[in-house]
Amino acid sequence: MSVIQQIRDKYARWSVIAIAVSLLGFIMMDAFAGRSRIFGGSSTTIGSVNGKKIDYLDFERKVKTQEDMAKQQGYDVGDAGRQQVIESVWNQEVDQNVMGNEFKKLGLTVGKKELNDILFGTNPPQDLKQRFTDQQTGTYNALAAQQFINNVKKNATADEKTQLNDYLGNLEYQRLTEKYTSLLSNSVNFPKWFLEKQNSDNSQLAKVSYVSIPYTTVSDSAVKVTDDDIKDYINNHKSDFEQKEETRSISYVSFNAAPSSADSAASKAQVASLKPQFLAATDAAAFIAQQGSSVDFFNGYIAKSKIQVPNKDSILSLPDSAVYGPYLDASNYVLAKKIGEKNLPDTVKCRHILIGTNDPQSGQQILADSVAHQRADSIAAAIQGGANFDSLETKFSTDLAAHKDKGVMTFSSTDIQGPNFAKEFGQFILFDGKPGDKKVVKTSFGWHYIEILDQKNIEPHYKIAYLAKPIEASNETDNAASNAANLFAGDSRDLKSFEANYEKNLKTKGIAKLAAADIKPNDYSVPGLGNSRPFVKAIFEADQGDVMQPMRVGDSYIVAAVTDVSKPGEASVNKARSVAEPIIRNRKKAEQIKAKVGKISTLEAVASAANQQVQTADSLRFNGTRNPALGYEQKVIGAAFNPANQGKVVPEAIEGQAGVYVVRVDNISTTPVEAANIDEQRKMLEAQARQATMYRPPTDALKKAADIKDNRAKFY
Repeated sequence: MSVIQQIRDKYARWSVIAIAVSLLGFIMMDAFAGRSRIFGGSSTTIGSVNGKKIDYLDFERKVKTQEDMAKQQGYDVGDAGRQQVIESVWNQEVDQNVMGNEFKKLGLTVGKKELNDILFGTNPPQDLKQRFTDQQTGTYNALAAQQFINNVKKNATADEKTQLNDYLGNLEYQRLTEKYTSLLSNSVNFPKWFLEKQNSDNSQLAKVSYVSIPYTTVSDSAVKVTDDDIKDYINNHKSDFEQKEETRSISYVSFNAAPSSADSAASKAQVASLKPQFLAATDAAAFIAQQGSSVDFFNGYIAKSKIQVPNKDSILSLPDSAVYGPYLDASNYVLAKKIGEKNLPDTVKCRHILIGTNDPQSGQQILADSVAHQRADSIAAAIQGGANFDSLETKFSTDLAAHKDKGVMTFSSTDIQGPNFAKEFGQFILFDGKPGDKKVVKTSFGWHYIEILDQKNIEPHYKIAYLAKPIEASNETDNAASNAANLFAGDSRDLKSFEANYEKNLKTKGIAKLAAADIKPNDYSVPGLGNSRPFVKAIFEADQGDVMQPMRVGDSYIVAAVTDVSKPGEASVNKARSVAEPIIRNRKKAEQIKAKVGKISTLEAVASAANQQVQTADSLRFNGTRNPALGYEQKVIGAAFNPANQGKVVPEAIEGQAGVYVVRVDNISTTPVEAANIDEQRKMLEAQARQATMYRPPTDALKKAADIKDNRAKFY
């Protein structure tokens, strides 16, 4: 013990120091490896516009708000939906930043008085108008809206205040954008001299004779387009090949991990084993919920004509409470239990007068239940006595949505049985009543006076419970695909070995090698593979020529090699080739054709040398309208209307779209033009230009000139 105690006394301090140094080393390793947010990794800047930073936390809050709004409206926000939301919020941030600079330069503002007019004036935002319109009078209650907003400013939670500020900020931005767009549209001008010159040019007609020597007369093999040729073309057309963000291309092979036939048989057997329990279950909905069916239970009757399932006739012919299956439906095995059958209309037309008891927005009571009931009964008695329905609906109904049609509404049988439809209302118009019946009915909205006007297409309707289980791959199937992918990746250390390994081991098995190009950092999917954000991120973590480790995408394990990395700036030769090569090839063909033609003297000599015919095109217009003979050969049109060429052969051969042209300008004439009203032309053109500004937002040009840094790929 004394020896241990001596070690403790003598070396304890050094042990603590050693442990501290080790911990610091691990932290430093993480920091430099990018696994920690220390030393620069803690930045929450998701991007910037002209130097103004966009904070990730604020950005994510806005994304979350939009996602919540989408969910409230019934939209399914999956990976694809989230990508759209992120893209939408990003575009809003960029637009507001680039426009904000313009507003500041021009001194555009929205004052407190103007904002109040936007919110509480005669034309308020639609959401405020809908929420604070008096249901009795149809009048917008600006005072109530103002009290609500002031209450949020004073008493609401921090999140609610932030949401309100975002809302007000968006309203201000919209008004400022309207002002900016108005400035632009009102600056449109077409000078008088411009229109006079245009009218004069458009009055001219040209007739030319020409020899066309198509580029196809020179074979592609006779022309070589080098990488240097494409580089020169890129340098001379930089704006056409400017690349805003990095893109990547991959080659990949896919190892199928989808369920096998054995897996399908096992899934079928599993569903079949549930059949006796499903048959005995007295509450089909509860049993389906307990078993976790991939098809939700719809507690309603569906028209025979609307039921679209395999084995439909066999299922519908079952006696009540009987079960059919299992049968295959898409990627599920299904048991179907017939609950019941009724003859029902597939469409009901009715009209109603609602005496509402609660505000649908706030939930607060607006009328006592007993008073609403008495009023509905009085309306029923008045109509029974001959009173006009439309007049009473206009005066008393609180259903603003149905006002425009005097309370008349048409519903499908499926809608009536839906979860958001008032059950008592639906019971009367679909199940209990018939055309001509009238009734006072209470729902959660208040008291209704209802008349059934028509019921169409009465046919058998069926209530059926479906217990569905997806066909899933077994561990054996998944492991086999995973092992094959890992084996291939292990033998493919670089792009060269990837290609060789594929040719030797996979091609003979019928496994295809595919490619995906122009993948962007913020993409959520890869063409041909579907959604997989982790896979896209892994592609951008690799270098050109790297072979990535297998990744699960959908029902497959993917082994990919990064074949191309195109950095921001000018496009690479490989990427520009598809656009530039045909143009360069035609230019080189044009040089060969010109050399063959030699010095130009007459059209006939050129035609003889090129083995082509002399052709004629008349009625050429300077405005570039397509000519039946020439098509859209703008350089030929330009040469035809050049005064220096009139009455002679153009001394230089012209490189056109389809070939090389040698042209003689035979005649230029002027056609009579009706007296053009310059003022009317100006008004029309200016109106068209102003209208165009409504569809071409100024942000497009401003964003192109802005310095935008997008770091979203590091956060999402």
